[in-house]
Amino acid sequence: MEVKPIDAPCGAEISSIDLTQQLEMAQIAEIRRAWLDYHVLVFPDQAISIHDLARFTLYFGKFGNDPFFKPIEDHKNIAAIRRDADEQTPLFAENWHTDWSFQPKPPIGTCLYGVKIPPRGGDTLFSNQHMAYDDLPIELKQRVENLTAIHSAASGYSPDGIYSNQKEQNVGRSMEIIISEEARRTCSHPLIRLHRETGRPAIYSTAGYIERFEELSVVESKDLLRKLYRYQGSELFVYRHQWKSNMLVMWDNRSVLHKATGGYEGYDRLLYRTTISEF
Repeated sequence: MEVKPIDAPCGAEISSIDLTQQLEMAQIAEIRRAWLDYHVLVFPDQAISIHDLARFTLYFGKFGNDPFFKPIEDHKNIAAIRRDADEQTPLFAENWHTDWSFQPKPPIGTCLYGVKIPPRGGDTLFSNQHMAYDDLPIELKQRVENLTAIHSAASGYSPDGIYSNQKEQNVGRSMEIIISEEARRTCSHPLIRLHRETGRPAIYSTAGYIERFEELSVVESKDLLRKLYRYQGSELFVYRHQWKSNMLVMWDNRSVLHKATGGYEGYDRLLYRTTISEF
């Protein structure tokens, strides 16, 4: 197995390994070390099945809980990230976020596998939030380091959220999203979180799922969230990933933010997704 760092603020490519086969413990340990070091791992040229994807996910934890995606018919823990060629709905997940940060125990990682990849567009951006924390201007660092963020999925998945099927703009969306009042539940996490395995601090999540800070007023919170959002997505911290078919990408939700991009109008796009919860 070869681990080749990508020339970017995060990311490494893993080659000379066959994910259709059961991995040995030493291989799994080496992948985990690379995951903790580089935060985003890319496995090209892997013609895997949904069962291979499920097996790979479970090397690193349990399946996460994906409350607002309907799973594919053949596996209850795999969701389809899908957009049809003629689709006119707003792009899904085009804002910086870390997956399901509104949960009491958010997923530690996400796996995404390219099934049908357009010939252009559809890059995924990843932003290294350890680096973003380390580079925070001292005044801003002092302002944020003891804040507690209140997280919620309401802005996306509640009946009046941006993906609501009650909104005309979402009619015809190919991806099966679950809209629920449950999205209004809240959960608090420190804004600056220590990584459970490495101990490194990172800025955790962003305006998409953070409603406000416990220690600040709503107005103060919104102002700070806008400022942080621009900072966290700075090009200084970003790796732009270009997809190919049969490519698996695994990232650490404790370390990076991610967002989708468009630019593939007129082409079908399909990826399979799992999330990883702690053992």
